[in-house]
Amino acid sequence: MCPPTPNVADGITNVVRNVTQELAKRGHEVEVYTSDMLDQRGNGSLKTKKQVINGVTVYYLRSLWRHKTFIVTPSIIPLLSKRLGNFDIIHIHDCRSFQGIFAYLFARAKNIPYVFQPHGSYSFSLSDSTSKTVAKITLDKLVSGKIIQNASKIIALSQVEAEEYKCAGVPADKIAIVPNGIDLLEYSDLPSKGAFKKKFGLDKNDKIVLYLGRIHKTKGIDLLVKAYAYLTKKMDCKDAVLVMAGPDDGYLDELRSLVCSLGLNRKVLFTGMLSEEDKIGAYVDCAICAYLNPHEPFGLVPLEAAASGRPVVVVRGTPMSEIVNQGNFGFSTGHLDVAALAKIFEKILQDEALATEMGKRGRDYVFAEFDWSKIIVELVKLYKEVAKGNQKCSRKLDT
Repeated sequence: MCPPTPNVADGITNVVRNVTQELAKRGHEVEVYTSDMLDQRGNGSLKTKKQVINGVTVYYLRSLWRHKTFIVTPSIIPLLSKRLGNFDIIHIHDCRSFQGIFAYLFARAKNIPYVFQPHGSYSFSLSDSTSKTVAKITLDKLVSGKIIQNASKIIALSQVEAEEYKCAGVPADKIAIVPNGIDLLEYSDLPSKGAFKKKFGLDKNDKIVLYLGRIHKTKGIDLLVKAYAYLTKKMDCKDAVLVMAGPDDGYLDELRSLVCSLGLNRKVLFTGMLSEEDKIGAYVDCAICAYLNPHEPFGLVPLEAAASGRPVVVVRGTPMSEIVNQGNFGFSTGHLDVAALAKIFEKILQDEALATEMGKRGRDYVFAEFDWSKIIVELVKLYKEVAKGNQKCSRKLDT
């Protein structure tokens, strides 16, 4: 498997970790090739590191240079040259990463089948052409577009994403819909309420409106801040606190300026990236969790919040809004509708019984539908289909 940077706690990281560990549990040999995530100051490790984590061999490749999320790791080239003969199938998670590109080139050269899982990045480019820089356009023409074109299968996370691929010319028989799941063991025994509030200096009576994710302009968090300002000023909701949890992805300074301009400095808490323990504590202590990216085809955060027994609010018309509506564990709102979002917050903050009821429905629904052990069965079926005709691969995948 070749994700971009699975040593960083983000959505793709969680997917890669859970998929590979579930495969390893079933006896499959799995290797992950990723960067060691060179930081913004140019600091990386001195050499490639190899670790075995829960049965999965992970190569953290030495980073020599980074431009935004494009991280150059030349050591993947001799590794793939040496190791690729052991692979029956390759799972690429990013067509615009150095690691994904070279995994593709070696796969084509050695005639090894691969599946490509864009995690929404491809469909986002289709729906918003302004997201494509000159560098992305050039990269797509040179190689990234060929990764999509020559993949044995493209994994879409939802029917909505699959339809976007069809409209872009991807043949229907090349698209497979496999949703993401979450590690339900992490949510089986939830911590007691109050631990997160105490650790981060909040009052036990504060009602948390939670955002959890990267601080990036596309995430819809400017809408969240404006709706929170509307809630506290025009609707006089004084006990609500907005918690913004997650690492900066180029938007933090602008977001802080917006918070300051709205006079919210003392009412908005920026935590930075949270540990897994603190993340679940934040879910448990929040009144409602907001996930407002209008472009992402899927999202783990609403599922994690629901697994923690808390209601969510998402953008209407997205695949996640369909899931939330099916499970009846939250609300949908129009993109950029500040007043409507503020009214949703007010409704849930003033009706604890409703929040509890929605939280219970969400937890039951997620535990029934989004267990990785269930989803991995479908993914293995897909691998077997792609590897059909390769007797060596078929025998391994029958495990």
